[in-house]
Amino acid sequence: MKNSGLATVAQLHEFDEIVDVRSPAEYAEDHLPGAISCPVLDDAERILVGTLYKQSPFEARKIGAALVARNISRHLEQRWLDKPKSWHPLIYCWRGGQRSGAMTHILRQIGFAAEQLAGGYKSYRHHVLQQLQVMPAKLSLRVLCGLTGSGKSLLLAALQQAGAQVLDLEQIARHRGSVLGDMPNEAQPSQKGFDGQVLARLESFDPARPVYVESESKKIGLLQVPDALIEAMWASPCLRLECALPVRVALLRAEYAHFLHDPALLRQQLDRLQGMYSNELLARWHALCEAKAWDEFIAELLERHYDPAYNKSIRGHYPNYDQAYRLSLNSLNEDAFDVLAYETLAHETLAFSGDFVNNGGTV
Repeated sequence: MKNSGLATVAQLHEFDEIVDVRSPAEYAEDHLPGAISCPVLDDAERILVGTLYKQSPFEARKIGAALVARNISRHLEQRWLDKPKSWHPLIYCWRGGQRSGAMTHILRQIGFAAEQLAGGYKSYRHHVLQQLQVMPAKLSLRVLCGLTGSGKSLLLAALQQAGAQVLDLEQIARHRGSVLGDMPNEAQPSQKGFDGQVLARLESFDPARPVYVESESKKIGLLQVPDALIEAMWASPCLRLECALPVRVALLRAEYAHFLHDPALLRQQLDRLQGMYSNELLARWHALCEAKAWDEFIAELLERHYDPAYNKSIRGHYPNYDQAYRLSLNSLNEDAFDVLAYETLAHETLAFSGDFVNNGGTV
């Protein structure tokens, strides 16, 4: 064999394939980036063996060995019969124990250069938490601020299309970070899954270039933004995207179209505001929805709910907000966000060349 059979998290990039042999439920909660699921015990089998183990470890090992052998055989037949001898997979389970050990042993006996992840998923999770504490401080963040509905996510997408480094936390969290932020037919990832995806994105960036990220609070839906990252965002230079209320209403009508076609779902979301506003105001908003007076409803929701909360939060957490370079979105022309992305990148160049005076800009 050309390897020792054990590998560390630092070596993940060296493998042709990463194989997660934990149960499907464990894999669904979180897994190493790019890992494929090849369980040696499915969810029901894992429960069965665990229950038997409490009664008789010996009987549990016999049943478990039979199940593991059968499942490994199936994976070999269905996935790996065509692999060359040079195939170099990494195998991992929960803590680098018997499940990944069995798979690795069989693959190595065949002649594959299989390796087992020392410490298993737990070692990867420790790595994620440790790196999330140190990585944000190594990056030059630029925080895109702006009231709800001002098009921050669209500008991030335009910046990424223009070649800029972008960290879209709401995309990773599958949530838009507001009371109406649930994305249709998409569940949020687990906290562990979110942490891992955020770290993978952070590790992909060039520290010598700026990284653009939208201003966020500590939570996006049910998920917590890593402490070191949110603190780095709060301390970073800001950009301020501004646009008139009618433009924001039009943007939100497009962004939340799924709610406008499902009044029951919209009512369910509005019920989350119980206790924050009077019953009379909530009844008015429900009536506007029933009447499909969408522009009036969205404008009131922005002015009464979103804007006061945002203004309080942004100044409380982002001390550089009032000095931020201002970008103005005056229309929804097809190339409006491309133009803003160009201006943003031009501002970055001028600001760091020493030739720029920050007095605000307009598209």
